[in-house]
Order: sequence, then structure tokens, then C-alpha cells
Amino acid sequence: MSSRRSRSRQSDVSTSITDAQISDLVTKLQQLIPELRGRRSNKVSASKVLQETCNYIKSLHTEVDDLSDRLSELLATTDSDSAQAAIIRSLLV
Repeated sequence: MSSRRSRSRQSDVSTSITDAQISDLVTKLQQLIPELRGRRSNKVSASKVLQETCNYIKSLHTEVDDLSDRLSELLATTDSDSAQAAIIRSLLV
């Protein structure tokens, strides 16, 4: 056990997390990441799961930014009283 984890456990036992809980959380993360979803939990290291999770979150942020930009462009070129603008507004609510 690392000395940092030992100090953490000694300082606040009520909020400590067990190795089994960490393993369970890593397995759950692995199931959420498309790149890792089909692999068996014992074949992927926790560090790989965390690295891929970070990469996936970054890609989701990029996708949200791109979609936001596309939506802004669409709204800027759409007549605010048109049926298309009404559909867009209804989807955003």
C-alpha cells in the first residue's frame, strides 16, 4: 500500500475507500468506455482504464463544443419565426 494511501486512511477512516471498491469502480468505468467495453477486466490495467476514461471525456467535450458551434451557426442562418427555428427551440427545452 502506498504511503500516501496509508496516511489518507489514518487521517480519516470514515471516508476511506477499499481496494475492492476501487477495483469495482475501475470495472464500472471500463464498461462505460467504448474503447474498453468488450475487454475482460483482468486484461486491462487500472491506469489504462483511467487514461482511456480521460481521453473519452476529452473527446466528448470536443464533440459538445463542435455541436454547439454547429447549432450556433444554424440558428444564425435561420429565420427566428420559421418552423425550423421553432423545432430547434423545442429540442433545446
